[in-house]
Amino acid sequence: MTTTPDELAGVRYIVDDVAAAVHFYTSHLGFTLRTNPAPAFADVVRGPLRLLLSGPASSGARATPDDSTAAGRNRIHLIVHDLEAEIARLRTAGLSFRSDVIAGPGGHQILLADPAGNLIELFEPTSP
Repeated sequence: MTTTPDELAGVRYIVDDVAAAVHFYTSHLGFTLRTNPAPAFADVVRGPLRLLLSGPASSGARATPDDSTAAGRNRIHLIVHDLEAEIARLRTAGLSFRSDVIAGPGGHQILLADPAGNLIELFEPTSP
């Protein structure tokens, strides 16, 4: 399998409401709308990341096995330059977080959830 440098990395998130997911990612996390054949599907991009938002009627959501309906621990990882400022901005917008800030050897992170419960990790790396 080969890729080209201009290809986007795609991650599929199963969502209940495609329009709400599009609004969340484009309004709060800096994604731009790529395509929007809602209500089944839309995709948004941020840099090289293409996030596929699959509603209940999409083929991507229908392909999920019945025993795989529980959320996993997977998440997209977005690097931010000022985590505290991002937290304040998102809280002001009425969003809540799924974790407290966690400090580790590589930096600080916090988990946010989209309207369907999919996780987003906001990560501020430690300065070199």
